[in-house]
Amino acid sequence: MSRVVLHTCCGPCASACVPRLKADNHEVVMYFANSNIDTREEYEKRLAEARKLAAVEGVRLEAEPYDHDEWLREVAAGYENEPEKGARCARCFRYNLAKAASFAEREGIAGYTTSLTVSPHKVTSVVFASVPRCVPACGVDRDILERTAGETHCGTEFLPYDFKKKGGFLESTRRAKELGLYRQGYCGCEFSKRMIPK
Repeated sequence: MSRVVLHTCCGPCASACVPRLKADNHEVVMYFANSNIDTREEYEKRLAEARKLAAVEGVRLEAEPYDHDEWLREVAAGYENEPEKGARCARCFRYNLAKAASFAEREGIAGYTTSLTVSPHKVTSVVFASVPRCVPACGVDRDILERTAGETHCGTEFLPYDFKKKGGFLESTRRAKELGLYRQGYCGCEFSKRMIPK
């Protein structure tokens, strides 16, 4: 059995991913890295739901400290008017995946993946293309979004699970309902709220 870090965007999405990873003989560590979420209240609400899932699944959950101001500076600045699924989203994926990769490396865990690919609102190829090639163990450098291309690998490998396959999204909605998990109506950042129907 190998350990794997699951970057967890939310409990409902991860509810289909954790069992699949377990079925593939992985010991799962959920990692909640989501400073893109627009308010601390919403962040804490989603983190609580991820904790519920971790308890049900009997897996460890760790959380990256919330720092939305850093996310606004490092990811969104200059990209505020990008549409959903545009360049801001790709930068956000890379930012959060870099946090998860750094955690995996610090913990000595050889592989990581993300629950983002279970959502039909996320383009799997864009998520995979956003994976940072090298992440220093100390965390995400200020300019990592631009610097990572072409660098050597740093001790942890991204596992390209497309959790949409095999009915993953339907399973996530079924399990979220079964477990009574809060399902949010927007991705997380204030810019994604533009997509919410009035």
